Amino acid sequence: MFDNVTVIVPTRNEAHNILPFMRSIPAYIPLVVVDSSDDDTPNLVKAHRPDNTLLLCRSVRISEARQLGAEAARTDWFAFTDADVSFAPDYFERLPEVLTHDLVYGPKFSADGGYGRYYRWFSYGQGLAQKIGIPAASGSNLLIRREAFFASGGFDLELTCNEDTEIVWRVRRSGYSVRFALELKVYERDHRRLDRGAVRKTVHSLTRSFLLYFNLMPSRWRSQDWGYWKDPNEESPSKSSSSDRLMQRHFGRKL
Repeated sequence: MFDNVTVIVPTRNEAHNILPFMRSIPAYIPLVVVDSSDDDTPNLVKAHRPDNTLLLCRSVRISEARQLGAEAARTDWFAFTDADVSFAPDYFERLPEVLTHDLVYGPKFSADGGYGRYYRWFSYGQGLAQKIGIPAASGSNLLIRREAFFASGGFDLELTCNEDTEIVWRVRRSGYSVRFALELKVYERDHRRLDRGAVRKTVHSLTRSFLLYFNLMPSRWRSQDWGYWKDPNEESPSKSSSSDRLMQRHFGRKL
């Protein structure tokens, strides 16, 4: 039984996702939840996983939430993830054989078949990117050794999205080893952003990743999300005039 890993998850109004997420984590695995909700998410965490769980209620952006979780964890490994996924049944059993590098990331597939082809092709892309030396990790399935995390500086707190891919590149550039483990799977249950357009989401991610990787991102853009956190149920853009206001609504304080 490998328990030298802490699952770290940022949450913002995830009452509809948090229970199946927590059910996929064995009771012996420590969990840190950094919550910025105004719904029932923190109450559900306290009621359904009272043991081996640390709940931090903070109004912060996602990069800060992940950083706070790492600083609160006490294990040698951090498993960063999101509340809208579930871990594969054998995920934690595989960790002893998979954690052979300083940073390990795995693919994300569909839990219900929705956008199944999209997730399969994305995982193929991750494998290809890894082979050419540009890791393409997702914050839904990312494990980092404590030493490598802090030595590399932790998350870029200016970023409101793409903070996951950016830290992987920095860890690798700091001289630490990185592995893509195809057998280490999580399953997506909430496809809201893909419902708004798979092409749109892909172009958004690729464009920002390109600018970050080659250090071409203007400093004034780093804290903007380009509509990534926009509520798909909003009726018109007039309800929010900037990405900062969108991020404030979805992940904490005003930037």
